[in-house]
Amino acid sequence: MATLKVPATVPTASDDCEQLRKAFQGWGTNEALIISILGHRDAAQRRAIRRAYAETYGEELLRSITDEISGDFERAVILWMLDPAERDAVLANEAARKWQPGNRVLVEIACTRGSAQLFAVRQAYHERFKRSLEEDIAAHVKGDFRKLLVPLVTAYRYDGPEVNTRLAHSEAKILHEKIHHKSYSDDEIIRILTTRSKAQLLATFNYYNDAFGHPINKDLKADPKDEYLKTLRAIIRCFTCPNRYFEKVARQAIAGLGTDESSLTRVITTRAEVDLKLIKEAYQKRNSVPLERAVAGDTSGDYENMLLALLGQE
Repeated sequence: MATLKVPATVPTASDDCEQLRKAFQGWGTNEALIISILGHRDAAQRRAIRRAYAETYGEELLRSITDEISGDFERAVILWMLDPAERDAVLANEAARKWQPGNRVLVEIACTRGSAQLFAVRQAYHERFKRSLEEDIAAHVKGDFRKLLVPLVTAYRYDGPEVNTRLAHSEAKILHEKIHHKSYSDDEIIRILTTRSKAQLLATFNYYNDAFGHPINKDLKADPKDEYLKTLRAIIRCFTCPNRYFEKVARQAIAGLGTDESSLTRVITTRAEVDLKLIKEAYQKRNSVPLERAVAGDTSGDYENMLLALLGQE
């Protein structure tokens, strides 16, 4: 499901560091060499490169990168070079500090990562920012959004496949009743969405569809412009069809007059080692255009080349 392409024979971390050092030195930066190395190494290999670079040259590789490149290309490379948990911590910090009702980054991180992964994100957040993620969300997010997002990011859900069918039926009825009465921020809705396992939630949503004749998200569209309802729908989509959720984020980032480079970079750098192949398939099906072609048409230069490398283009 990943799109990252790693060569059959990978140079040692020391050899990669030597080549990167050459790319940084001289009058101009060799961006193509940077992409050819870093755009084709998995997380463990990138971690080894960072460690070897610091040991060999006495400086942090990410600092050298920021000294040599800039703009959207720099952000894509830096995000890609961070460990997944550290990357999510950085994205979560940005989302919390600059939070707006339409921002779904915290939902993405909380609902598309496994329990151990989300716990690692919170640990990385402690280490990097000397605060807790939930502390920053509570400080910057207000009202019903805070009531929803704090327990969402602090959840440690059961990851197994077991499902309690009777519970799924009863909680589907609870959800339907609360939604019918427009009690969208009711404690019961928040409890169910923020504590149940993915398998249990899928069973609940399936029973909701069977019992009431339509998906739960249809009932959450009473006011299409309501950002809180959009957030609830995003949570459900992240659990039920994450590839289609991310396809929509990428599509909206590319569509329109200007490109949302932040969202496009986030989708590609966070999913390239996970399920970006499925996201590409969903994009092709939805838009009748390959995602690589859409990215190439909306970006340029080294930034374009870095994204295309992560998308698996030869």
